[in-house]
Amino acid sequence: MAIHAESELSAAGKDFASGLLLVLVSGLREIENGQLIALTADAGVGEDLERWARFTGNALVATSIAPTGTRFVIRKGAAPSESEAPRIGERLWLYTNFHCNLSCDYCCVRSSPTAARKELALSTIRRVADEARDAGVREIFLTGGEPFLRDDIGEILEVCSRVMPTTVLTNGMLFAGKRRESLRGLSRTNVVFQVSVDSPTSDAHDKHRGEGTWAKAWRGVSLAREEGFRVRLAATVPDDAAERALTAFLDREGIAPEDRVIRRVALRGFAEAGIALARADLIPEVTLTHDGVYWHPVGATDDDFFVTLDHFPLVNAIDAVRLAYAEDRRFATSLASVFHCA
Repeated sequence: MAIHAESELSAAGKDFASGLLLVLVSGLREIENGQLIALTADAGVGEDLERWARFTGNALVATSIAPTGTRFVIRKGAAPSESEAPRIGERLWLYTNFHCNLSCDYCCVRSSPTAARKELALSTIRRVADEARDAGVREIFLTGGEPFLRDDIGEILEVCSRVMPTTVLTNGMLFAGKRRESLRGLSRTNVVFQVSVDSPTSDAHDKHRGEGTWAKAWRGVSLAREEGFRVRLAATVPDDAAERALTAFLDREGIAPEDRVIRRVALRGFAEAGIALARADLIPEVTLTHDGVYWHPVGATDDDFFVTLDHFPLVNAIDAVRLAYAEDRRFATSLASVFHCA
């Protein structure tokens, strides 16, 4: 599904030397910072368009094939700033799988019950754990899909948490039977559950994640706590009002600030609205999937976030992301470097 833009422009047959820039600038004048325009043009202008976007403080956030050419989606201005990220490589993300028991309509990696499993092999996870500390990793995050669809999730958590703090992101609905039993031997110090709860009541949460899921998520929170685990609550919200309402609810529930993660919907995957994020907007958080190494978990199925096929040696995979980031920064700053004429 094509990303919605506030304005649709056509520059077919034009490039930066023959009128494309005029079309682009005129369109940007008609929208607000943070909004999107879609420019349909010849595929060959893509590289120049990306350079222009970086130089001017805008962002090329998506590219797709259109009936009359290539459709470039451009965000006006910078993305909303987030808190400072840790040093690249200290936090390592592992997509254990991509299939899920839910079909959330803003899932950034298009997970659902029908999605390809694309599981990260247990042998791969074991090697990650073996190499992680020497590669400079200080914390591991397991995500999906829904990690608890894997029968071996208890073993995965044990392998990772044996070497360093490990957080598992989950919808909280599958802590039962053998899966719950498999948790009982895990470290309560090194394993944290991050459960998705998007709103103070079921209305907004269930609208996006499915009927009855809010109550089941809270039941999952209770079960994890009963087993003695620290639980962090994570919410995906659409706007300031939703964030304020959720913050007030978490205050009433006595949830400590360090156990809250509130983020906006990212315009990736299934989402039809949200914050449009380009790779250049994000400090990398090294992410391993079945298919390779990615810039950040929010774009772990998107070609523009792909870095390398090679997981190992892990230190090399992390260095590949660092080098890609350094090259992006060098490129951005070189465009604005001083050009001495005297």
